[in-house]
Amino acid sequence: MRKRVLITGMTGMVGSHMADFLLENTDWDIYGMQRWRSPLDNIMHLMPRINAKDRVFVEYGDLNDMASLISVLKEVKPDYIYHLAAQSYPLTSFTSPVDTLNTNILGTCRLLEAVRQLRGINPVIHVCASSEVFGKIPPEKKPETGIHEECPFHPASPYAISKVGTDLLGRYYAQAYGMTVVTTRMFTHTGPRRGDVFHESTFAKQVAMIEAGLQEPVIKVGNLDSLRTYADVRDAVRAYYMMTTIDPIAGEYYNIGGTYTCKVEDTLKFFINHSTKKEEISVMVDPARLRPIDADLQVPDCTKFKEHTGWQPEIPYEQTMLDLLNYWREKIKHMGTYIDR
Repeated sequence: MRKRVLITGMTGMVGSHMADFLLENTDWDIYGMQRWRSPLDNIMHLMPRINAKDRVFVEYGDLNDMASLISVLKEVKPDYIYHLAAQSYPLTSFTSPVDTLNTNILGTCRLLEAVRQLRGINPVIHVCASSEVFGKIPPEKKPETGIHEECPFHPASPYAISKVGTDLLGRYYAQAYGMTVVTTRMFTHTGPRRGDVFHESTFAKQVAMIEAGLQEPVIKVGNLDSLRTYADVRDAVRAYYMMTTIDPIAGEYYNIGGTYTCKVEDTLKFFINHSTKKEEISVMVDPARLRPIDADLQVPDCTKFKEHTGWQPEIPYEQTMLDLLNYWREKIKHMGTYIDR
């Protein structure tokens, strides 16, 4: 009998790439949990298989509705759960802190509690926290090798606070109830389907809109001085698969990230330099794009995870960013103007 996997948030960037990876590299049946109102753009390419019930299925559920979670779990009886659903936008969390905390902390608690209470299932569960839990680390306190798992938390946004709660809940349910829960703090990961509220994706979107004549040749930006280490989302989902299938250790927690580090300003310059309108483009700081506090030294030490699984990132920074730019070029070619954010 095929193994079954439940992906919460399959309609998101990471969830949709997780489904793609599992389709290509396993024979598992894939169940994606989505809210009835979730946009389907990221899984449109899977619709023929979903409609044909060919290894990909959609289950309606909401992290804020315990009854729906129980219903989904009873139907799917998963062997693996990739818990990727969240309010995942740090900047949005400053204006929607209650929704962020409710969805990310209590939503994760509801899911884990539903699993705990149901008989007959004992899945390996991946709980997705975030590198944002480490927050704004002063340069003098950043370890020379990068941020490792035992660095103290100093969350710098309601989103980051919510992910501290998510992280601790995963470890608690493993320790208290013997559930096989493993937690990740993934650093910046991007690529096709990345939401346009994130800096590199809004840069790519704005460049594509300028090229299409849908925006004046001015790119609006936030803080360009933040340091980021980038990974490709396709490397990230491969890491998640390896974590759950290579001797998963209940209660463990891992930092995962790429190897290419640069300032946000350098990423902006990359997109401009690859634009057909690069000679015309100027840059303007938009105060609305600045966070009240910024986690600005996001450089990981992934030694623990690499030693446990043998994972290494494979997709270079340049390919990731070009794929993201071309993704936006195609979207704008077919869909036209997008909201200014």
